[in-house]
Amino acid sequence: MASRIRRELDDILERSRLLLLFASILVATCTLATPSASARSETVDQVRQRSWCPDNGNGTFTNPLMWGDWPDPDVIRVGDDFFLSSTSMHYVPGCPIAKSKDLVNWTLVGYAIDRYEEDPRWDMKGGELYLNGSWATTLRYHKGHFYLGFCTPEGWGTPHGHFSMCVANSVAGPWKRTIFPEYLYDPGLFFDDDGRVYVVHGQGTLYVTELAADALSVKRPAVRIWSGGFDANGNLGIKGGSAPFGLEGSHVYKIGGRYYITCPGGGTEGFQICLRSNRITGPYEWKRICKDDRAYPPNGLHQGGMVQLKNGDWWFVIMQDRGPIGRVPMLVPIKWVDGWPMLGERGEGRGVVTSTRPNTGVAQPPVTPATSDEFKSRRLGLQWQWNHNPDPANWSLTERRGYLRLRAGVADDLTHARNTLTQRVQGPSSEATTQLDVSGLRDGDTAGLAVFEFPYAYAAVRQEMGRRSIVMVNDGKVVAILDAFTSRSIWFRASATDDGFRASFAYSLDGRRFVPIGNTLSMGLGLPWTANRFALFNFSPEPSGAGGVADFHWFHLRMPHSDGITPRSVGE
Repeated sequence: MASRIRRELDDILERSRLLLLFASILVATCTLATPSASARSETVDQVRQRSWCPDNGNGTFTNPLMWGDWPDPDVIRVGDDFFLSSTSMHYVPGCPIAKSKDLVNWTLVGYAIDRYEEDPRWDMKGGELYLNGSWATTLRYHKGHFYLGFCTPEGWGTPHGHFSMCVANSVAGPWKRTIFPEYLYDPGLFFDDDGRVYVVHGQGTLYVTELAADALSVKRPAVRIWSGGFDANGNLGIKGGSAPFGLEGSHVYKIGGRYYITCPGGGTEGFQICLRSNRITGPYEWKRICKDDRAYPPNGLHQGGMVQLKNGDWWFVIMQDRGPIGRVPMLVPIKWVDGWPMLGERGEGRGVVTSTRPNTGVAQPPVTPATSDEFKSRRLGLQWQWNHNPDPANWSLTERRGYLRLRAGVADDLTHARNTLTQRVQGPSSEATTQLDVSGLRDGDTAGLAVFEFPYAYAAVRQEMGRRSIVMVNDGKVVAILDAFTSRSIWFRASATDDGFRASFAYSLDGRRFVPIGNTLSMGLGLPWTANRFALFNFSPEPSGAGGVADFHWFHLRMPHSDGITPRSVGE
C-alpha cells in the first residue's frame, strides 16, 4: 500500500513539474521570449565584457569611466600606472583599487581591507554595521609604499568614529591597517616635500592634523583652516547671504610652492571648490572650479581627485550621483587659469561627456572591470564583495569544482544573512543571470538571486517540508509563489535600469526561455550613499536549514542597452 501511494505521489509531482514547464514555455513565448542565445551555453568570455566601456576606439572617451558605484574616488600616478581608490562602506573586502595605463580603461586589482575585526557585528553577531566600514578613501604613494586612509563614521551604529591608515608595498597587498583613536572625517592625506605628513579633514569646518613621519599616528593636534559655507550656486555666503553648504571630501596637493585643497559642496546637486594658500595652515582663498550637471541632471559633478600626467597635463576624476545605481567616476581635463585648476576643455568650470583621451604616452586596449564569473577559479573574483564579513566555513569554490557553494546560515531575512555575495548593478541598464543547483537545500532554506539595497527583492527557491517552490519577494513580502518545483537546476535573471530605477525578475527551467515572476522593485537608497547590487544568497529562518547547500554554476552580467544608449563594448 505504501509503495502504491508513493508511486501515485510521484506521478502527481511529475505532472505538476510538466505543467510548470509548459506554463513557462507558453508565457515566455507570448510575453517575454528572450531573443538571445541560450544563457546556459554562453561562456564567461562571451559575456564578461558586455558592460559599459568608456573607450570609443577612435581616440575619444565617453563618461562615465565606470557606469556603477565607485564613489569618493581618489587617483594617483606611479610611473606609467594610474591607481584609483573608492569607498565601499559595509562591503567586504573593502576599499577597492583599480589600475589603468591611460585613465580611461580600468581593471580592478585589489582591496586594502580583507575584513573588519574591530566589532562582532561585522560577523552579524549581535546586530549589523550597515553604512560603517570605509568612507572617503585617500590614496598616496610615498617612498616605495602605498598609503590608503579612510574614516569610519560616528553615529551609524557606533558612538565614536575613527580614522584608519593602510600601508602596502603593492596595491595587491598584503596591506597592514592601523586604527587611530582620532576621528578624521573625509580625510585627505598629503606628504609634504619637507618630510612632514598631514591630513586635511572635516565637514563644514576643515582642519589640518599633522601625522608622524610614518603616517601611523597623530603628531600634533588639529588646526582649523576653513569654516566658510556656500550657497547652492557655489558662492561663499557673505553679507548675510544663505550659505547652507559646507566643504568636505578634501584632497590636498602642492603645486608650484602653493597648497591646493579641492573639496565638494552642495551635496548630490553640488559643485567643486578649490582652496589655495602659501601655507598648509592658511589663510586660504577660494574659487569654484566646477559646477555642471549636464551629464545627468540635476546631479552635479562633485568630489574626487586630480592627477598630473608625465607630459605635464592635469586631469580630474570626479564623481556624479546617479541615484540607486550609484555614484560614478567622470574624467575631466584641467586647464590652469590664473593659477587655478579649472575643469573643462577650455577651463570653463564644466565637465565633459565625450572628449579626447588623455595623452599618457601609453596605448592600452579597451578593458573594463570583470563582472561575469564561471566560478572555475579557486579564488573568488575581485568583482565580488560580501555583505559584511563572510563566514569562511560556509562558502567554497573547491568543494564542487566549477561551482560557488553557499551553505545556509540562520537568518530571519536577507538583511541579516551572512555570506550574501554581491557585485555592482551596472547602468544605464544591466541584466544578471545565474544557474543554480538546489538539490542540496534543506527545509527552511531560501536560495537565489537578489537586487540588494533597502528595499531589496529577489527570486529564489524555497524548501519547506521536503517540497520546493519558486518565490519572488519584494521588500520582505512574498508576492509570487509557484509550487511543485522538482528539478535540480533553475536559472534566475534580474534586470535593472536607471529608467525609473526599476528592477524585475524572471526564472527559467531550461536556461533558454525566461518567465517573469512577481512585481517590480522600485530601487531605493534606504542605505544612503550605497548603490543597489546584484546578490547571490542562501539562508534559512529555521535552524533545521543550517548547512543546506546552494551551488551556483555561473553568473553572467550583460547590458541590453534597451534605452537606446549604445556604448561601445569591449571586443566589438
